[in-house]
Order: sequence, then C-alpha cells, then structure tokens
Amino acid sequence: MHRGAWRRLSAAILGSPSPWRPPGRGLLAKEVSSSCFEVKMSHQQEEQELQKFLRDVDDITNLIQGLNSTDPAVQEKAIAATEKRLGSLKENEENDCGHRVDRTLINGRPSVKDLPNQEGLTNPETFMAALEKDAQERARRRKKNEALANALKEEGNDAFGKGDYATAIQKYTEGLKKQKDMPALYTNRAQAYIKLQEHEKAILDCEWALRCDEKHLKAFFHMGKAYLALKQYGKSRGCYMKILEIDPHKEQLCKDCMNKVDLEEKREREEDKAAEELESGRCRAVSVNQLLQKLSRPNENVLFYTGGIQLLTDAIQDCTEQTLFRTNSGFSVINDNEVMRRAFRPELKSPAEVELSLSLILLWQAVCKGNEENQRLLLTHPYMNSQLPALVHSEVPEIQEQCLALLSLYAQTEHGRALLVRHLDLTKWLQTLMSFVSVFDSRASRAMDLLTSLVEEEKFKIQCRIKLSTEVLPWFAQLLNSIQTVNQTALVQCISIMGDLCSDPVIRMQVAESQESWQACLDLMDKCWSESKATKCPPVCLQAVLGLMMNASLEVSVAIQELAEEISWRCMRFLSSQDGTVVTRAVGLLSHVLPASPKAGEEAVKQGLVKKMIRILKSGAQITSGYALKTLAVCTKSSRQAQEELVKLDKKCSLLLKLLCSEEETVAGNAAFCLGRCLEVPGTATNLLSTDIVKMLLQLSAMDAQRASVQENAAIALGKLCTADARHASRLQELNGMAILSSSAKYVQGL
Repeated sequence: MHRGAWRRLSAAILGSPSPWRPPGRGLLAKEVSSSCFEVKMSHQQEEQELQKFLRDVDDITNLIQGLNSTDPAVQEKAIAATEKRLGSLKENEENDCGHRVDRTLINGRPSVKDLPNQEGLTNPETFMAALEKDAQERARRRKKNEALANALKEEGNDAFGKGDYATAIQKYTEGLKKQKDMPALYTNRAQAYIKLQEHEKAILDCEWALRCDEKHLKAFFHMGKAYLALKQYGKSRGCYMKILEIDPHKEQLCKDCMNKVDLEEKREREEDKAAEELESGRCRAVSVNQLLQKLSRPNENVLFYTGGIQLLTDAIQDCTEQTLFRTNSGFSVINDNEVMRRAFRPELKSPAEVELSLSLILLWQAVCKGNEENQRLLLTHPYMNSQLPALVHSEVPEIQEQCLALLSLYAQTEHGRALLVRHLDLTKWLQTLMSFVSVFDSRASRAMDLLTSLVEEEKFKIQCRIKLSTEVLPWFAQLLNSIQTVNQTALVQCISIMGDLCSDPVIRMQVAESQESWQACLDLMDKCWSESKATKCPPVCLQAVLGLMMNASLEVSVAIQELAEEISWRCMRFLSSQDGTVVTRAVGLLSHVLPASPKAGEEAVKQGLVKKMIRILKSGAQITSGYALKTLAVCTKSSRQAQEELVKLDKKCSLLLKLLCSEEETVAGNAAFCLGRCLEVPGTATNLLSTDIVKMLLQLSAMDAQRASVQENAAIALGKLCTADARHASRLQELNGMAILSSSAKYVQGL
C-alpha cells in the first residue's frame, strides 16, 4: 500500500496518465516547478493559478513528509490523505469532458544524467533528495529574479523622481515579470498611475499588492488617494481607517488624509449647490457672476475696479457666493489684472491705489472667511503668495491692519494654520510680527494673536529655527531693553510666545546659549521689580519673563552657568512677592539654575534659601511645593549647611515624612532624597525612632514606580537610617524588609 501510494502520488505530481515516471527536471512540472510552464492567461487567471499552485505545493510536501515518516500511524494517515487526493484528481479529470487546455509546457526530454537509476526510483529518500534539489534550484532562481526586480525598481524610482512616469511604469512592469509577489513594485506603479490620472489602474495595482501582503500600508495609502480622485469618498476613508487599524501610530497621517477627503466632499457639495442656485436665478448668485464678467475687462481706471470690487464684496454673503466666485475664475480675474496687480506695489501709493488695495484685501476676507478651498486657492496663487509678505510690510497702516486680519482668518482653524505654514516662507515672520510690539493700536494685538496661533504648529517652530540665533534673538534682546517705549501688553504676549517656542528643543538650546538674551531678561526683571510699586510695569510682564527663563533653563548652557548667581539672587528677591505666579516661577527657575552652579547654590543657602523653601512647603501650594522640594534637594546634595538647617527647622523631619507619602512620584522621590541627606547629620536617625519612617521608606523602596530614582532614593535613605542607628535595622527585620533592602544593595553600597 505504501509503495503503491508513492507511485500514484508521483504520477499525480507529474501530471501524466502513465503509472509512474522517475523524478527528473520535470519533477514538479504542474504543481512545483514554476520554471516549467509559460503563462497563457489573463492577469486575473494567472493570479488564481499562482495561488492554487502554492497551496498544492504545501499540500503535496506535507503528504510526502508523512509517507516518509517512521511512525506507522503518521504513514497510514498520509496514505489515506494521498488516496483521497488522487481520487479527487481523477474525478476532476472525468468532469473535464476533454475541454481542458494544458497551460504548461512539460520538459518531455529530460537529460539522462538527471535521472536517478531505476532501482532507486521507489526509494522515498531518493524522491525526497530530488525534491530538495528542485527546491534549491527554485530558490536560486528566485534570488536571482529578486535582484533583477530590485534593480528595475530603482530604475523606475529614478524615472519617477524625474517626472517621467511612463518610463517608471515600464520599469516597474518589467520588474514584476521577474518577481510577481513584490508589493513595492505594485504600489510604486500605482503611484505613477495616479500621477498620470489613471486611477482605476492604480487601484488594481494596490489590490495586487494587498494580495502579496494584506497589511501593506502604502497600498492602502495610494488606494485611498485614487478613490478620492474618483470621488468615491467612502472607499477612500475606508483605506485610511484600515491604515489606522494596522498601525495606530499613523494617527496623524490618517487624520490629515481623512481631512482632505472631508474637504473635497464638502467642496463638491458646495459647488453643486452653488450651480443650482445660479441656475435658479437667485439674485446674489447672478450678481457675483455678472460682476466678475465686468471686472474681467482690462485697462479700466482704478476707480472702476475699486467700485466693482466693493460691490462684489457686498454681494458675497455666504458659502454659495464664495463658491461661485471660485467656480467663475474669480481668483484669476482679480489677480491677473495688471491694474489691480499694481495696487500691491510695496512703494508709496496714491490715495486711489490705497483704496483699491484695501478693497482687494477686504474682498479676500469675504471670500475666504470659513471657506477652506478658497483659502487654499488664494495662498497657492503665485502672485498673492509672493505679495502677502509685502502687504504686511506696507507703509500704510490700514493695509497692514487688514492684511493681518486676513491672515488671522487662516489662523482660526487648524487647516488654515497648516496652509500658512505649508505655502508661505515664514522664516522671517517671527521677527516681522514681533515688530508690531512697537505700535499702539490694534495691529499689535492682531500680530501677537496671529503668532500665538502659529506657535501651535510644529512646522512653524522648525522654520523659526533658521534665523533665530542670527536675527531674531539679537533683535528680541533690544526689544526687552525698550520696555518704556513699546506696547507693554503686546510685549507680554511677545515674551510668552518666545517662551512657548522654547518647547522646541532646538530653539530652547539657542535661547539658552544666548547670553545677550539672558542679560536682557535680567535687566527687564530689575525694571519690573523696581517699578512694580508705581504700576508702571504690570506684574504680568515679570511673570512672562520668568516663564521664558524657566523654559529656556531646561537646557544647561555656558551662559546659564556664568549668570547663575545673578539669576538666583533675583529669584530670591521675588520670593517675597504677593503675586503667587511670580513666586512659583521664581522657585521653578531656582530649581533649574542652581544645579548648573554649585557656587550659586552656596550663596543661596547663605541668603536663607532653606527657610524660604520650608515656608513654601508648609503653604501647601502643589506646583510651587514641587519646585521648592526640588530646590531643597539640590542644596542638600552639596551643602552641609543646608542639611543642618533643614534638620533644625523641620523638627523630626515631619514635613519630609509627610511629603514622603505623596501620590506624586517626583515629590516622594525628592523627599526621600532630602531625608537621606539629613540622615548624614549626627543624631537625626535617633530622633526618628518614634516615627514609622522604616515602614514608609520600605513601602517606597518596594513600590512599582515609573521613575527608578524614586526607589533608589528611598533605598539609600533606608540604608543610611539602619546604618546610623541599629534599632532601625531591628525594626526592618521585624517588618521582614531585609530582602527588599538586599535587592536594593546596589543603591546603598559603601554605606
């Protein structure tokens, strides 16, 4: 039975009606060796044949392994499965009715040297060796084809980069002839098809890529773009949702893509509605169309265009008129008119030209308010894109104000801000908008509000990096020194904006390294403090500069180290302020600056820093207390005087023990650190015998903290406690805490 099954299975593998034939070059002609047939079918039929072929290879390999097994039970099971498969093959042949087309070319003349001797043909080991040899040959050919396919892919990528999409498609297609299951070739070709507006072909290629890899993200991405171009919005969203399902880290990408789908669908609805209203003869809809036709007349005088634009602005009341302006080529009619283009010249204008400029900017406001597509078209129009910066620099205050109002429309939405960042060169806008601090009208507040909105965009921060050190910071330092001659409300906003920019690590480092900026901040602090009683300088100005310095001091720099004593001295002075925000930021700045300069820490301790920090801790203000405790930790780390003062002022360390139980890990960890330093003062450990300090430290040492430093500080304090007084060690044994302390031995070595 075993030998008979082998023979029948071999015949089935060879696809021959003969009882049996030796395995040679044509060993897996129909179901194993892909090099022994030429495809003569459609693209879809070829894929189905390939998938069936791969499944059959796996099935037959498993059967052969079972027949070759030394386990009789496995052999019997394999024989039964083989008989079943042979029966199925026979039934398929009988049902074929003679109409089957053989799509394979079998090597009917194998070389004699490739045939094993007849005696070994019935040997399973010989058969498996032949099968393995064939598999190795297929692997070698696949590796060679894979290298060729990759080379063709790179050639296609080069052509794509040059904009030669037809050649790119040709190269990707040649690569797929070498290797049909390479998803990157399908998705790259799909991308080229999208460039040529052949979106159906792109979708088909993405589907093929997903057959090769069902989680191929690029396939879903390009398929989503193609469906969007075909206005199949639901399918497009489905592709991006699938990306998010496969990789949740692509949330921002999917969000941006689905926003595009939403905007495109909204644009189509708006245009359909606008067309219906125009066709129905709605008054304002017709007016927009007629006015645009009149304004398209060239070489009229300035007053003609000014009057027409004002009438057009009045006619635009809602989304329908905004859409009709767009669909009737309003942007081209206005921006391509030479007379109106001259109205945007940066040099001084006649009163008529000023009036025309103002009318145009007001028209843009009416057209773009709440309309994302119009906002995009205005910014992407080459002429307006280049003229907006000139309008902001205009010598006419009214033009500046209305241009800022136009830009503020964009800043009100995330989409609008993204358009500004994407389509305008904002490398100089930080300094340009900050310059409005010197004016005393609504332009200052508009400019600061616009900057505040832009700072939310990471790409804006990246653009600000370029000229920050060379142009912005020197100018900013001069601005801080001119507090008496600038709009102080706008100055406070300006300083806060610079502090917000410091959330970017590159900008923060540049500010931290600018000694000129630090010195200007110190001088401003002095002016704020000396003049605060006369109310000439509002407390918010001091708050703002302290906030900026706090954020910048997160980076250690030479400038901070050199000025640490001056900074800490001023912060100590502000601790007596009645303004809680000033006190909080002064303590926070101390906690950042003192680690940079041991000398500054010593001077602060001499000025009574420990007593001031304890007073703040007792007040219970959460944020301020956190900074105060960190400041104490810095001082007690290097100052014996600070340790002794803390022990003296905090009887039996009651305050530290209370903070040790804080739910905030940072507070508990810093409390443990300070306690460990206090235990270096003789007698401190003995004074704590009546407390439950051992249990508290033990719990902190054993807790599953996110910050390893919390456990480390608690373990060190516990080790110092037990070393200083053996009675604490006895208490530790009673609590069965020696194992925990032993596991923390790496923290307490040398104690």
